[in-house]
Amino acid sequence: MRKVAICAPATPLKRKYAEAVLALAAEEFPDIALHFHEQCFVEEGHFAGADAVRLAALLECANDPVFDAVWFAKGGYGSNRVAADFIGQVQPTAREKAFLGYSDMGFLLGALYRAGIGQPIHAPMPVDIKREGGEEAIRRALGWMAGEDAGLEPSLSGRPVTAFNLYTLAMLVGTQFTPSLEGHEVLIEEVGEYEYAIDRLMFHLVEHLHGVAGIRLGEVTAVPENDRPFGANPEEIVRGWCERYGIEYLGRAAIGHTSANRIVPFGLEACGARA
Repeated sequence: MRKVAICAPATPLKRKYAEAVLALAAEEFPDIALHFHEQCFVEEGHFAGADAVRLAALLECANDPVFDAVWFAKGGYGSNRVAADFIGQVQPTAREKAFLGYSDMGFLLGALYRAGIGQPIHAPMPVDIKREGGEEAIRRALGWMAGEDAGLEPSLSGRPVTAFNLYTLAMLVGTQFTPSLEGHEVLIEEVGEYEYAIDRLMFHLVEHLHGVAGIRLGEVTAVPENDRPFGANPEEIVRGWCERYGIEYLGRAAIGHTSANRIVPFGLEACGARA
């Protein structure tokens, strides 16, 4: 029996989504035991509890030797606020765990990768059960935890790789949590940003991507309509900044804020440490 702890380092999860994920896992993945920390459902302003509450739950899940993996419940904003204290208080037991999530959880995945703690995994989260076709996203993550490779991003090439939300990665680079991305294929995706904002994020990001193997663009969804056309779509924007900075544009990836979001283990661990 593989045991998975679930916490919410940013924003709260509705209990009905947790119940739906638990039901799916019990029926289809009986060898995986999910434990939703009660902190997932705490609401305090924007966050799933104050910073101290979220940090305590995260450390409890990461440091408890009973659990084989930590699955982040939901994105939103807030994991960066606890990242420093989290990395500073992680115990050796956490180094054997997989940590799964995406979006805002990229702050923690990046910090873990830099520190060499556990196995960071870009993967669907329990909140994705609410999407159209969300059950398939949950099956993909649970399947990977059960030892299946069918949910992996199909473009994985054998070179080291990372996957981030563009906004999250742009805020991460230049901080104490930035992992070395030299020689990596960097997969990025975005949701809910104007095209001009995507351009601005790329302007900042490429200044920090030294020696990467290339950039691959995932889904860019829910792009708002501006009061005037920007003049370039998201792929053209990413291609343009890659050309300016001599970074190879590698094409598209099947990651993003959709139910089709695929799994990307950081580094060279595409078939490595699982729950």
